[in-house]
Amino acid sequence: MGADKVIEVRHLSKAFGKHVVLKDIDFTVSSGDVTCIIGASGSGKSTLLRCINMLETPTTGEILFHEKNITDRGVNVPQYRSKVGMVFQQFNLFNNMTVLENCMVGQTKVLKKKKEEAHKSAMYYLEKVGMAPYINARPRQISGGQKQRVAIARALAMEPEVLLFDEPTSALDPQMVGEVLEVMRTLAKEGLTMIIVTHEMAFARDVSSHVVFMADGIIEEEGTPEQLFGSPKKAKTQEFLSRFRNG
Repeated sequence: MGADKVIEVRHLSKAFGKHVVLKDIDFTVSSGDVTCIIGASGSGKSTLLRCINMLETPTTGEILFHEKNITDRGVNVPQYRSKVGMVFQQFNLFNNMTVLENCMVGQTKVLKKKKEEAHKSAMYYLEKVGMAPYINARPRQISGGQKQRVAIARALAMEPEVLLFDEPTSALDPQMVGEVLEVMRTLAKEGLTMIIVTHEMAFARDVSSHVVFMADGIIEEEGTPEQLFGSPKKAKTQEFLSRFRNG
């Protein structure tokens, strides 16, 4: 393929005290990839994502962003995070700000954009996720699905190169999951590079270009959705996916 490597994780491990959560992870994301990370709870998926976003500091190993190791001292982490954005399970919106302000604050503070420019960009992305009618609402006045769509717009307004999603639908009521996945489907079609930790197996199968199955802190198996869902090689992958197929 020779696509541009955007993120490379090399020999990454993470321990909390004696508890080892990630062991020797190697993982590459190229430009335009939609990588879904699946696996049982506690397999290390979210920790891997939090390391990539530098919310957790890896115990050993490297994380390269365009071949630059971002775990080095002296790396400007907020600036890096503006390029590699994150959408959280619990939305993490500022409750004291309106929907519009939530989507402007990072642009003005981190990207140092002027108010007018930040406003224009925020409106563009809120429109894109169908939340333009709610710009003056506060987070408590809108539903979970709407909050998550605002959180996605906020992340997009930073114009990141890569967007990380940490189980973006698992805190939502079932009827709201669809509206968030729909937005993510659109972003995937538009070629945004995404790494998604998800329990939504049908979404992973249909939308991703690459699927990573994690078990017990390691990457057990990875490949295209056809390979992983169609003919998984490892027993653990087969067992995990058989629950999904019969579900």
